[in-house]
Amino acid sequence: MYSLPHFKEPDPQVVIEFMKQHPFAMLIGNADGRSAATQIPLLFEEREGKMILLGHMMRKQDHHKVFEKNPDALVVFIGPHTYVSATWYNDPHQASTWNYMSVHARGTLSFLDEKELEDALRKLSLHYENNDQQSATVFDNLPHEYRSSLMKAIVAFEIEVSSVEHVFKMSQNRDEESYQHITEKLKAEGGDAAAVAEMMEERKSKVFPS
Repeated sequence: MYSLPHFKEPDPQVVIEFMKQHPFAMLIGNADGRSAATQIPLLFEEREGKMILLGHMMRKQDHHKVFEKNPDALVVFIGPHTYVSATWYNDPHQASTWNYMSVHARGTLSFLDEKELEDALRKLSLHYENNDQQSATVFDNLPHEYRSSLMKAIVAFEIEVSSVEHVFKMSQNRDEESYQHITEKLKAEGGDAAAVAEMMEERKSKVFPS
């Protein structure tokens, strides 16, 4: 991961909020010289000052087997990203680039028991159903037979995060006129590019405080 001061966010709470807003993260592990990577929805929790990531995975797949051997986990959170053409700079005779925001969280993964799996499924389903306890798809409202079958196929885990690194690369190294031009071009493209432009607009006062 790049470690350049002008692509860093000084407020750690902003980084945490980014993780919460982009919970479908890439979980990466390694054992016996082989890596496994799976995108998994996660739930962020804080317990006694510790950062915990809660989720579940299918049993006996490559990710399960890897973490049974080596609990070291890397979780990558990434938001919208887009190409930025150097033709949008005041001086276009430079390399083009890519704007993106990414957080890398490292920690130790622990598998949970059956009771903790129930709790995890309850928390995750309620969270992603906006805490609607009447929703038919939250854990406690699923048929008992279905729940039993589901739980045999998956295993819950939590990751105690030991370190967090990030890169918020959003054209902070450009002059204000170029920054504004990039934002306008990205807004016109729509999709992820427009989402990046929106983030750049929100952050502009930090980049150019005057």
